[in-house]
Amino acid sequence: MFQSKVLSSILKRNKGAINTVISNFRGRTSPFKDLMEQPSTSFFNVFRSSPVCHHIPSMRNMSTAASIGMEGKEGLKLLVTGGPRAQKMVGIWLFGSAMWVFSMVVLGGVTRLTRSGLSMTDWKFTGSLPPVSDEEWLNEFEKYKQSPEYKRVNKGMSVEDFKFIYWMEYAHRMWGRGLGIMFALPFSYFLRKGYITLRLGLRLSTLFALGAGQGLIGWWMVKSGLEEPASDYAQPRVSPYRLAAHLTSAFVIYSGLFWTALSVVMPEPPAESLAWVRGAAKVKRLALPASLIVGITAVSGAFVAGNDAGHAYNTFPKMGDTWIPEDIFEMKPLIRNFFENTSTVQLDHRILATTTLISIGGLWWFTRKLDIHPAVRSLIGSTLGMAALQVTLGISTLLSYVPVSLGTAHQAGALTLMTLMILLNHTVRKPSVSLLKSLPQVVKTV
Repeated sequence: MFQSKVLSSILKRNKGAINTVISNFRGRTSPFKDLMEQPSTSFFNVFRSSPVCHHIPSMRNMSTAASIGMEGKEGLKLLVTGGPRAQKMVGIWLFGSAMWVFSMVVLGGVTRLTRSGLSMTDWKFTGSLPPVSDEEWLNEFEKYKQSPEYKRVNKGMSVEDFKFIYWMEYAHRMWGRGLGIMFALPFSYFLRKGYITLRLGLRLSTLFALGAGQGLIGWWMVKSGLEEPASDYAQPRVSPYRLAAHLTSAFVIYSGLFWTALSVVMPEPPAESLAWVRGAAKVKRLALPASLIVGITAVSGAFVAGNDAGHAYNTFPKMGDTWIPEDIFEMKPLIRNFFENTSTVQLDHRILATTTLISIGGLWWFTRKLDIHPAVRSLIGSTLGMAALQVTLGISTLLSYVPVSLGTAHQAGALTLMTLMILLNHTVRKPSVSLLKSLPQVVKTV
């Protein structure tokens, strides 16, 4: 329903542009017949070729400003109409939304590390007011007392202690709902002003739908922790599969918002010569597989959290007294070990983290002599530094038995490293044809 309203608004706002396209066919017996006779032509092609998708001349620096102009078919098509001011406003909104998601991930980590996630035993899509009176607090506390976590982990907890974990979970849920409002209201405003193109509108509608679904995934995850564990000796915890789905979904939403924000404010990559463009293409071939490893490592961290694997083998570099524990393949079928076996899950994360550091180190090593833009070179160095810091944080968290401060910093570090990889990949993407034609072979020096 929301997406259909978005499409309707976009089409209404761009009605003039579409009429302009249609008027270009005057003199023909049936302009729409001509369109139908071309199998490769669709409404989307017509819309993209219309004046509403402006083109810009070459942009040779990383800048939030863009010149709005009409060029040939080879020019760059912007995601935002309305000029540089509109472009800047939409960019700030999208960066703000991405940073809000970042804070949600960090707050979610604190909620998990303080064992607050199972304190609220019910869920409403619209949310509800928190307990205020002593009677309301006692009612919520009685609900929590029926949960497996209270019976097996927190038996004897006071109401005051319960209030702390309740407020942590409540803040996490309401912060997510606040993000929905913060995203939807400016989105509606920009649609009304006609700043959002069809391509951008579809992308943002998809991200909004994923954000709405994230609340459902979160409750689906929490619900698994409210069920009685299979063993009498096992501690209640959420399903590692559902926790991984919840965290991965957050990473996808954040990545989508951050990439889109970059595309709005930086329609062209930094390029001042064809030599730098060729160098960026070589960097891209190495950056893409490194980014994939970073993503897989982050998801494996969710399984470490879901299995409480960070509380086992608190030694490094060995796991206890051995390099490889003997029980890494004890579960049947074999595939379960990689997601449910504490030993295997932690070993996997160690190997993936080491692979991440080596791959980013290799990226830096093989590109150090390439002729590339200084911004790209700086990004590669920053990414290597962040990867080294993230590995250090991970080892420190493990050796310290996962304190809340280090565990939270490690989760934030994973998203920071992912941010740098997204920025690097966005910076080394291929420029538009119009920009390529305007570039000299080498950078002109004064």
